[in-house]
Order: sequence, then structure tokens, then C-alpha cells
Amino acid sequence: MADDHAAHAISAYGAGLNRTPHLDRLAAEGMRLDSVYCTNSVCSPSRATILTGTYSHINGVSSIWTEFDYRVPTFVDVLAEHTDYQTAMFGKWHLGEHGASVPRSFDAWVVFPGQGDYVDPRMIDATGERTYPGYATDIVTDLAIDFIDHRDPERPFAMMVHHKAPHRPWVPDPRHADLYADGAIPEPATLFDDHAGRSEAIKRVHMSLADHLGADDLKQPVPEELRGAEHRDARVHWKYQRFMRDYLQTVQSIDDNVGRLLDHLDATGLAENTLVIYTSDQGFFLGDHGWFDKRLMFDESLQMPMLVRWPAETPAGSTSDAIITNVDFAATFLDVCGVDAAMLPAQQGRSFRAVLRGETPGDWPDAAYYRYWEHDDPIHHAPAHYGIVTDRYKLICYYGAGLGVPGASDVVFPDEWELYDRRDDPHELHNRADDPAYATVRAELTSRLAELQQRYRDEPYRGSDTPHPDWGPYDHEILERINAYVAKIAATS
Repeated sequence: MADDHAAHAISAYGAGLNRTPHLDRLAAEGMRLDSVYCTNSVCSPSRATILTGTYSHINGVSSIWTEFDYRVPTFVDVLAEHTDYQTAMFGKWHLGEHGASVPRSFDAWVVFPGQGDYVDPRMIDATGERTYPGYATDIVTDLAIDFIDHRDPERPFAMMVHHKAPHRPWVPDPRHADLYADGAIPEPATLFDDHAGRSEAIKRVHMSLADHLGADDLKQPVPEELRGAEHRDARVHWKYQRFMRDYLQTVQSIDDNVGRLLDHLDATGLAENTLVIYTSDQGFFLGDHGWFDKRLMFDESLQMPMLVRWPAETPAGSTSDAIITNVDFAATFLDVCGVDAAMLPAQQGRSFRAVLRGETPGDWPDAAYYRYWEHDDPIHHAPAHYGIVTDRYKLICYYGAGLGVPGASDVVFPDEWELYDRRDDPHELHNRADDPAYATVRAELTSRLAELQQRYRDEPYRGSDTPHPDWGPYDHEILERINAYVAKIAATS
């Protein structure tokens, strides 16, 4: 898994931004999934969801500032208790800053404290902390290869290889410094989106290339001749090329190292009997709509890339547009390992193993539910919102708009809504929420949204007394299942 790797920065997805031959190899030898979505587009929440198969309001991780509720079991806990699998975790953990939270139930783990560094990173394991010389993406892959070589060969293994790249501040490996000459990177069609017709909540976010991408990110100040309002467009062109050059160069190191790992599976005779999944914790705006970062429910942020190679079951060169979320990952991993997903008591997902075989079940979900909790975060000022996405439509409610304007608590707006027709408006430029022609669609999606909130036991915002993930798993039935599991583990430990 990478961090902030947008699907459109993988050449197998066809955007034409870069070339990723080793990632493309996974797609060619397996399946490319085109409708995999995160349920809260921030690093820590997505990681907690992948481990537990639960939404943020169950696992407690609503933002990078909140702590993982360790009462909620993970799929790794289940593997440790009920199978002979050896488990390992290398790279970015990011569930608690500075080592306050560490991996549990893994047989081997070495992780970055907090975000981690690109060069000569500090890493922690069960014995303490030390500095690893070199480039982070290479180091994480070295750790993974070493685990493969020194594991018990008579036992199966499940390993999580989690790269820091391409997360901000985008520090490339020097060996890729010659890639992407100035002006060579294609610009997105929506680079100069003026956000007309959008909610006021969206217009207040601090994620624009023009105004919020600084010298620290670009590794150099904006040239004098590009400063000032009259040079805004030229400044955007200039910033985009430098930001994307560094971003794509860090991606190139990931691609190289995916190749190293695949080659090692070949060399050790493990390739035919190993399921390999490549994904990211969420997507990322690459100048799309004039933005960088993620958080919002637009496709570039919402979509997680997923490439799967599994010679035993997955047809080579196949694709799938079945709607999957990161809530479904844990159930799938357990299914593949021969464990009933019900062994994970709080999980809310469903195994997509059949999808990987090219067999989408007739009752497969046709919509995904999303919720971003971190209203007015101190850096990006993104609004709290929830919504629903189907194969054609997307409905978003910025309920955070009702919480007031940053720095002006006496100014409060009502909820704001956005509706996009993803078939007729694939770039999501035209908000149809108040368009009479879409009134029936909006009513149907609003009803579906309420149904999904009920299904996932997530309460819509009704004011300051609305339950929040900081309070822990507030659904009593789920909490009882979690407590029973914890008590059982304690009694047998």
C-alpha cells in the first residue's frame, strides 16, 4: 500500500501522466479494479478501516488527530488467534503519532513513527527505535524481502508493505531526478475549475495549488515575476509542473520496488501461490479542480487504486467496476486465508473474493457510503460531510456548513448539498442538487443515503449532541460484540 497514490498516477489506469511498468504488470497478470472507494479520505482513518473492516465511528479513528480504539479487533488479530499464518507489517503505520500506537498481533513489524521521513528514516520495532540509512521506499522493500527469506517456509504468511510515498513533502530518490522535464507533464482538464455552482463550504478549503502550495512543498520560492494576482494562471502552471515532477518521481521509486518484490516472489517460487494486492489509503488531487491533497468526495480523492494478481483465482488482464470500499478489505483477506469473516466481530464489510474471480454476485452493493468527520481541520479547512456514490450519481451533504465559518463562530450556514451526474459530467463540474430535472434523483439518493447510514449504524448530524467517533463505538450492539471478543481473548491468553 502506498500513501496518497492517485489511481490516475498509475499508467494501467490510462490517464497518460506517467509510466509504471511494474504496477502495470499486476494489472496485466491479474485484475484492475475501477470502483474501489475509501470511506473517509484521510490516511489514519483509512488504515484503521482496512485493519478492522469498520467505519470511523466504530474504530474511533475519524482523523489523523484521533486514536485507534484498541478494543476493536483487526483481521490480523483473527489470523493470529485462529490460523497458522505468519504476519508482518513494514513501513507506514500512522495510527497514533510518534510511536504512541504500535502494531499488535504481528509476528514481525518495523514501522515509521508518525509520518516517517523519506531519507535515513527513524523506524521503531518491538525493541526500540533506530535510524535506517537510505531511501524509505527501498528500505521498506528490503525489510519485506528479508522477511520472506527468513520466515518459516512451512507456514503461510500475510505481509503488509506500506510505503510513505507519495505523501507530502514528495522527496524523490536522486536516481529519478532526470524524469519529467519542466512543462512535460500533462495538465488536468479541470486545473482552472472556478468552482461555480458549488457549495460555499467547498470554496473555503485551503487546498489550491495557486494559494496554498508553498515554498516548502516546491523546494523553492515562487519566482518574483509570477507573484501577484495578475500572474495567478502562470503561477498555477509553474507550481503544477514542480509539484507533479516530485510527486511522480516518488511514485517511480514505488514502481521500481514493486518490481523488486515481484521478481523476488518469482525467484523464490512463491509467485504462483501468492495473492498480491497493490492499493493506496485513498486517492489524491493532482491539480484536479485546482487542488492538491484529498479529504473531499470528488472522484480523484475518493477512488483507491487496486491491482490484484492471484494466479489461482483471478483471470489475467481482467477488470471490474464492482463498487468496493476499504470496509470490505478485512473480510476479503480473512476469506482468502480460509477464515469466516464473522470471526471479526465488529466488521461491517463483505468479502469481494468472488469479484476477484470475475463473478460479481447478483446482490452485490450498488452504492457506497462516505463520511468525512474532521470539520475545519487546522491545515486544509475541509468541511465535514457525508454522501453516497453509485455507478452514475454522487450526492454529498456538507453538514459541516451548518457548524459555522472558520474564525467567525457567529456566522452559520445551513447544510449544503451537491449532486453530480457521473455519466454526463465525468469531471464533476456541474452541481445538479437544485436542478428540477434531477429532483427525483436527489430524492431517491437522499433516501438511499439514510438507508446506508442506518445499515452502518452511523447517525446523521443533528447538532452538538450527535455521537462522535471520539466517544468510542457508540452503537451498543456492536460494542457488546467487541467486549465479548476482548473478554474471550483475555480469558485464553
